[in-house]
Amino acid sequence: MELLNDRIFWFLLVLARVSAFLAALPIFGVRGLPARVRAGLALVATVFFASVLPPTPVRAAGWLDGSLLLVRETLTGLALGLAVAVVFTAVQQASEVIRILMGLAEAETIDPFSGEETQPLGLLLEMTFTVLFLVGGGHLLFLDLVMRSYDVFPMGRPPEPAVLAQALIESGSLMLVFALKLAAPLLAAFLLLMVALGVLARVLPEMNILLASLPLRIGLGFFVAAAFMPTLGTFTSDFGEWLRDLLAR
Repeated sequence: MELLNDRIFWFLLVLARVSAFLAALPIFGVRGLPARVRAGLALVATVFFASVLPPTPVRAAGWLDGSLLLVRETLTGLALGLAVAVVFTAVQQASEVIRILMGLAEAETIDPFSGEETQPLGLLLEMTFTVLFLVGGGHLLFLDLVMRSYDVFPMGRPPEPAVLAQALIESGSLMLVFALKLAAPLLAAFLLLMVALGVLARVLPEMNILLASLPLRIGLGFFVAAAFMPTLGTFTSDFGEWLRDLLAR
């Protein structure tokens, strides 16, 4: 009976880390996904990890000790999920730059990933990146990350806050770098457009540059966005490489 209780408690620890990790991800933790489906995915993933992980003798001295272990595993999975989610939002940040440059601040729709209002073109970029990521086996990288996390943060041992903090800091800086790389072609194109409009305003001062520039900005934005759409594949590869290197050091 005591052995059965230890196995059940060990399974609950695995469930705590896996479910917290999946809940923080921008794909499996979206609001549009029913709660039953998310719970089912977490349970299936937990059964998978429980069958491949070597059983670790983790025992709790009491209810308080067991609760602290569950909270610790939950925080570890949540920190890993947040680190991945921060980098995942690089496409969203790049789309915000596109929205501002194109002057489409009022053209918004509901994003099914976050449940918030977003710009339609940005939503298209996010969905395209998500499809490319999943088709390229990104979900397997998520599972591999959770598997490697048990080598870095063994179950039952206190996690190293410095390692988790370093992962979150690196993910934040990498998100900004990826967002600027994605938005760089559009920034360069709009810089040239603003220079041309500035010269035109000096040559034809009676012309309403604001009204004349709006269709040019929208047309240029769509053209450049279509031109750098293939670079999402490169970003997907870079994101996958970062996932493989995460927790590797």
